[in-house]
Amino acid sequence: MDYTPYYPLLQKTDLLRGFTDEELDVLLQAFAPRLRRYGKGEMLLMAGFSTREVGLILQGGITAEKPLPDGTSVVIARQGPGGIFADVLAGGQNQSPVNVLAAEATTVLYLPAAAVLQPGTALPSLQVRLLQNWLSTVTRKYFALDDRLELLCCKSLRQRIGLWLVGQCRAAGADSFTTPLTRAELAAYLNCDRSALCRELSRMQQDGLITLRRGGFTVHNRRKLTEKSGSPE
Repeated sequence: MDYTPYYPLLQKTDLLRGFTDEELDVLLQAFAPRLRRYGKGEMLLMAGFSTREVGLILQGGITAEKPLPDGTSVVIARQGPGGIFADVLAGGQNQSPVNVLAAEATTVLYLPAAAVLQPGTALPSLQVRLLQNWLSTVTRKYFALDDRLELLCCKSLRQRIGLWLVGQCRAAGADSFTTPLTRAELAAYLNCDRSALCRELSRMQQDGLITLRRGGFTVHNRRKLTEKSGSPE
């Protein structure tokens, strides 16, 4: 299959950043990846199962949801084109703690972990660079998990929301940003009730801290958003 139309996107991913078209030709020929398309709501990876493939999202988007004992689930992450999933699992034998679902019509390129780890003696220099990129993706996810833990340890809902908003601003490099998360998904991510979230967001807007926009936010004072104060849930 000809993957060259996807090269510009692949070169922006954390895993394949820095590789030229010619180098991608060599890598993909050696890896023999597979391409799969999913409809909205289809399961890409089920909690309790392992995988030996790294998934790169070419089109569409996915959500990772943590199933809870009461039958509900919490949205852990949402990714769009260029996102990577199962990179932490594929290198080992652990089972997935989350369900990965297609949030819309989605196309994924799967790279076999065995080929990434042992691509052959003809690709030693490319292998080293690829493994360095892989380690970087895992490291970033570790620190993202640490940020999530810090967020969930906040005693007030306002501070929890504030930390999330400031983190999104940093990621966007601006005080205005959009988010693919719905209010219900954001409430689940912040581990709070949706109505409590909406009330607190309205109060924060009234206090001049933020402006609510359709699909996003504008932050006016990052420092105040992270102060240890605010309304309880």
